[in-house]
Amino acid sequence: MIETVTAATLPEYEEFIQKHPKGHFLQSSLWGKVKDSWKWEAILCRGADGAVRGSLAVLIRKVPMLPYTLMYAGRGPVCDSHDEKTLQELTEGAAELAKKYRAYSLMMDPDIESSDVEFIQIMKRLGYQHKESGKNFEGVQPNYVFRLDVKGKTEEELMAAFHQKTRYNIRLAGRKGVEVICCDESNLGEMLHHFAAIMKETGERDGFITRPESYFASLMQHMGDHARLYMALYNGKPVAGTLAIHFGNKVWYLYGASSNEYRNVMPNYLLQWNMIQWAVECGCDIYDFRGVSGDLSPENPLYGLYLFKKGFSGQLTEFCGEFEKIYKPVVNVAVNTGMKTMRSVRHANFVRKTKGKGPEKGQKSE
Repeated sequence: MIETVTAATLPEYEEFIQKHPKGHFLQSSLWGKVKDSWKWEAILCRGADGAVRGSLAVLIRKVPMLPYTLMYAGRGPVCDSHDEKTLQELTEGAAELAKKYRAYSLMMDPDIESSDVEFIQIMKRLGYQHKESGKNFEGVQPNYVFRLDVKGKTEEELMAAFHQKTRYNIRLAGRKGVEVICCDESNLGEMLHHFAAIMKETGERDGFITRPESYFASLMQHMGDHARLYMALYNGKPVAGTLAIHFGNKVWYLYGASSNEYRNVMPNYLLQWNMIQWAVECGCDIYDFRGVSGDLSPENPLYGLYLFKKGFSGQLTEFCGEFEKIYKPVVNVAVNTGMKTMRSVRHANFVRKTKGKGPEKGQKSE
């Protein structure tokens, strides 16, 4: 039985996705508040005992100048990946939402690894088109991430497993006097301002478009205790920062920024260690470093990012890619063509603005 999540059933829904091993903050109504230019809707299905056995949240956005919408289910659905009956019911429920909102397409990028061939075959039988994401952040979400298994492990055990250079750099930051603070109500506003400025500096250096300060403030406000802003100070000056999210059995490293100055005191290593410690403190199973390139050749401009995250001894994880359910094929072709043109124009403007420093690259974030 499929039902739309209402105010009355929202607490039950949130509890389900937090407890499910495939639960994700992108499926939470809290994330829907962060993405306030989209409309958030969710459906769920129950078993014979009345318990929730599957759910799917979508963000819905109107196409400019057209009477249609796009539905996007970030890291959905949340259910047993081999339960075809539940996946079929969620697909049927999504189709009803598509009728309600005149959606031309549903896009999703499940938290399912590429090795799960059975899930991929089920989704194809249900009429989804499967798109394997490229190697370098071509999808909405990164298709390759580093994940660190922290379940039942102590800080000492984790530190011992890090690469020797990583352990050295974490300790070097401490010896050099780098201090990492977890921001609270007393300093959050001030530190968000510094974080946004350093993020802009990072984007200009590494060649990617960044979010405004208002976006980070909204994220911290709506995600509440699920989100933390960590700032690294050197001689009392903010020199780097990270934004992390804890939801369910995972902590995610969502955004990171570092000043052009004082990179030699290794603040980024100490920031990562503090976020990993938070995952241990919360009793999580996984600390997720998020995106890396799937192209592991040393010539790749993103190879340094890969080496940095690899030093923490995580596991390189490849997701199964994107799935699309097309409801209106003609509209889908027209909109995709228009979006490609818009991306090309945006990219050209970005390159001109940054004086041709390079293509958009770096860690792609939600």
